[in-house]
Amino acid sequence: MMNNKKSIFTNTAFVAVAALLCCALWGSATPFIKTGYELLLPEKNTPSIILFAGIRFTLAGILTVLIYSVARKKFLYPKKKNLGKVATVAAFQTVVQYIFFYVGLANTSGVKGTVITGANAFCTILIASLIFRMEKLTVKKVIACILGFAGIVVINLNGLDLNMNFTGDCFVFFSSVSYAFSSVMIKLFSKDEDPVIISGYQFIAGGIFMIIVGIIFGGNIVVSSFSGAGVLFYLSCLSAIAYALWGVLLKHNPVSKVSIFSFTTPLFGAILSKLMLTESANVSTLNLLITLTLVSSGIIILNYNKTKN
Repeated sequence: MMNNKKSIFTNTAFVAVAALLCCALWGSATPFIKTGYELLLPEKNTPSIILFAGIRFTLAGILTVLIYSVARKKFLYPKKKNLGKVATVAAFQTVVQYIFFYVGLANTSGVKGTVITGANAFCTILIASLIFRMEKLTVKKVIACILGFAGIVVINLNGLDLNMNFTGDCFVFFSSVSYAFSSVMIKLFSKDEDPVIISGYQFIAGGIFMIIVGIIFGGNIVVSSFSGAGVLFYLSCLSAIAYALWGVLLKHNPVSKVSIFSFTTPLFGAILSKLMLTESANVSTLNLLITLTLVSSGIIILNYNKTKN
């Protein structure tokens, strides 16, 4: 008899809805982070940005542990033998990824940052296939990634230029590579540890480290309004929900089946930024539609399988 509890996480329709929810939450982070800069940071310097991110992720980790502990009616904590694995994921997924991302984004345009971040899915599939040998790199996967990345480029055509700088564009790319490694590690480590536990405690460990770094180098954050506190709480909640759910999806499915949806994150970010931020009001609606078509085509190609009798 089929185990329904297990099958739901491998059902293509459920994976699509859950993965798109994660990507929509991550996409919403862009306008909320920019809003948070205005409401919470007296000076938008690198130490303050790192401190801001550290507080966000520490709260996200605490929320993850508390919410899922209540839901499962027991306190969740990692096995002693898995503490090193949690620390490894924290290093790649929270500390390295976000320090490179925030520093890089401060030295490049939002448009170029979005395009480079769109390489997340492609990097993840390449690393899973070529380095960890977890699955085969097929022509279908390559075509799907090309379509997805092409969609991210289209949505940014109005402001994309070809100049690159090391501490800006390259740092954002390093962030994508770090994210890709963390995704594969979660897939591997979830064999021995609950991905929700990994997600929650890696946030706490990585967040505390970033708080210490931010404070040491003079970072400053001021929560002086309900709006500022609300933005910080929302950012923490979205990380808690999205990363925990994403980890569960990675545990039960091939990396490529889940990671291909990452191409929709910049699309959601662009749509929400267009609605929320005046600086993004010039994003072309036609470009959004073309991007949606390209990204959707890539996702369909990767997830389509002929039914076998």
